[in-house]
Formats: sequence, structure tokens, C-alpha cells
Amino acid sequence: MESEYELLLLENQVCFPTYAVANKILRRYQPLLKELDLTYTQYITMMVLWEKETVNEKDLVNALYLKANTLTDLLGKLKRKGYVDILKDEKDRRNIIISLTDEGRKLKDRAVDVPKTLIAERWLTDEEVEIFKKLLYKLLKGDWGK
Repeated sequence: MESEYELLLLENQVCFPTYAVANKILRRYQPLLKELDLTYTQYITMMVLWEKETVNEKDLVNALYLKANTLTDLLGKLKRKGYVDILKDEKDRRNIIISLTDEGRKLKDRAVDVPKTLIAERWLTDEEVEIFKKLLYKLLKGDWGK
């Protein structure tokens, strides 16, 4: 019979390899994003904006699984870089609208090299990537007793 302490072995954890792989991936992104003068969180924010052009702050918080105050600081930095405009909705002043500027749109042309570079490294097969993404999104969408 297994000891209950085996539950504490690092090799028996799901959280540890998840954490370690996330860190490893983020470290791989750093030099690529440095060329764009973006952090990873700024990069994924820009990805949402490149897809949607304009989005409200609440939808952005939900899409990125970020806290509102984290996003507020991040958006301020992107605004100072000239990539986004931040406006209050005239119909509801509590609603913040974020939209891409022309500079933000131009950045997309340079940013497309980031995923191209990582895809070329072939860490996993195409099939493994699809399975991995499905599992990750299943976990993201799950109810974790919030």
C-alpha cells in the first residue's frame, strides 16, 4: 500500500510540471517579446485587440483571466507606448473601451514572427499540441470553487 506521504512527492503532482512548463515557455518568449518591447501579458492583451480591434475592459479581464487592477496598469503602459486608446463609454461612464491605434496595428506585422519562431522549434507534434490545448482549455473553463 502506498504511503499517504507519496501524495507529497513532486513527481506525483500535476501542478508542478504545469508550473515548470509555464515558466519555461515564458522564458522562451522573453527574448522574442523584448524585440517588440512587450511583456508576455502585454503581448496576450495585444493579441485580443488584434483579433477584435475594440473591446471593453470587462471582456478583456475575462478573456485573459486577469484581475482588473492588473489590466488597468498594463493598459496604461500600452497607451503610453502608443498602441491603444482608452475611452469611457459615453452611454455608461463606468464602461471602459480599449481600441487599437495605428501603431498598435503596425505592431501586429512584427509580432507575427513570435509564434512562427516558436512553432518552428517543434516542441510537440501538431497532434500533441491540439490535445494539450484541449486539456488546458478544459481546465481553464472548469469550476475551481471560486
